[in-house]
This record gives sequence, C-alpha cells and structure tokens, in this order.
Amino acid sequence: MNSRYRQKVGKQGEDIAVDYLKGKGYSILERNFRAHGSEIDIIAEDGDVLVFAEVKASQRGGFGDPECRVTKTKQKQIEHAAQGYLQKNDIEKQDCRFDVIAIDGIQTNHKIYHIVDAFWVESDHDEELF
Repeated sequence: MNSRYRQKVGKQGEDIAVDYLKGKGYSILERNFRAHGSEIDIIAEDGDVLVFAEVKASQRGGFGDPECRVTKTKQKQIEHAAQGYLQKNDIEKQDCRFDVIAIDGIQTNHKIYHIVDAFWVESDHDEELF
C-alpha cells in the first residue's frame, strides 16, 4: 500500500472519528498535533477530561484489528506528543486519558470501536503521568 493511499485512508478515518466524537458531545480542540517528532490524531475534551485519541482505520477490515496496531512504541510516541501539547498550552493540572478509535471498513458500513482509557502512561519511577 503506497503512502498516499494510507494518508487518504487515515484522513477518512480521522474525519469519521471526529464526527463520531462530536456526536458523543466531545469538543474537538486539535487535529494532527505535532510535537517532539510525534503526532496525535485528535485532541478533544470529554467534559473535564482532556482526551488524546489515536485513530486506526482499515478500508476493508484487512491487516487484523486496527486497534491492535497501537503498539507500545506508538503509545510512547503519543505520550511524547501529549507532553508537548501540555507544555505548549501551559497545562499543569488536568485529567487526561488516551483513547483509541478503530474504524473498520471506512468505505461502506463502517464499524467504530472506541476504546476509552486504551492505555496508561507510566513514568520511569512507576508513577502514573496521566
């Protein structure tokens, strides 16, 4: 699969995820936020909680479950970008969480799997950061 095709599928998936989150009452703050060499697909507010959401989409349900593609390495990248967002916006005390939104079959009859609190981030000192 070439990179332009992957970008197109990714953008379609993100658009579907944004519409889904808005329909659930979330406020969308940012899309494709970049910091520290990493990117977060969607940053939103769910009430008083800041949500960093990774979107994984597949066109026809191929290559396994999309949510399984958020590896430990990807989680660390998302963590670094989230820290960049918090620093850039001077946010010190804020409830945050990491969600994964998996979209299976973006072309027709797509299914959305929203995994709230999909993973936790821990510091080197075994303390929760988020």
